[in-house]
Amino acid sequence: MQISFTLNGRPVSVEAEPATLVSDLLREQLNLTGTHVGCDTSQCGACVVHLDGVPVKSCTLLAPSLQGTSLLTIEGLAATAGSNGLHPMQEAFREHHGLQCGFCTPGMVMTATALAAANPAPTEAEVRHGLEGNICRCTGYQNIVIAVMAGAAAMHAKSAGE
Repeated sequence: MQISFTLNGRPVSVEAEPATLVSDLLREQLNLTGTHVGCDTSQCGACVVHLDGVPVKSCTLLAPSLQGTSLLTIEGLAATAGSNGLHPMQEAFREHHGLQCGFCTPGMVMTATALAAANPAPTEAEVRHGLEGNICRCTGYQNIVIAVMAGAAAMHAKSAGE
């Protein structure tokens, strides 16, 4: 079936089987491999993307549900990048060592940007609650929480023109 949607700010039209998962469509057909698949059961959050501005787990979302929507992947954050080519949340993860192996990082960043968009100054407890659907098997989460809080501040400073 033909599916037309906006992907990272650009209109696309792809042919996909109705049972194709969005994560598979992104990785295998569209060559956007930043969206990782760690579990296929919606448990780990490595596959989080934004569908019409809402973070969703792409490993349990069928491709036909994209029809007429807007999808943002980790690669699409570059459109809002800072001077170094990183989105403020990506920069915060880099600066505050909010990653180790990096496998969960795209999903964490996508979840964190949505959290920060909804809450410009989240507390540590709010960040931990907001990331409950994302699993990191390498870190102790502390630097991730610090990175999300710093990223939220940087996102809102940027949007305020500071």
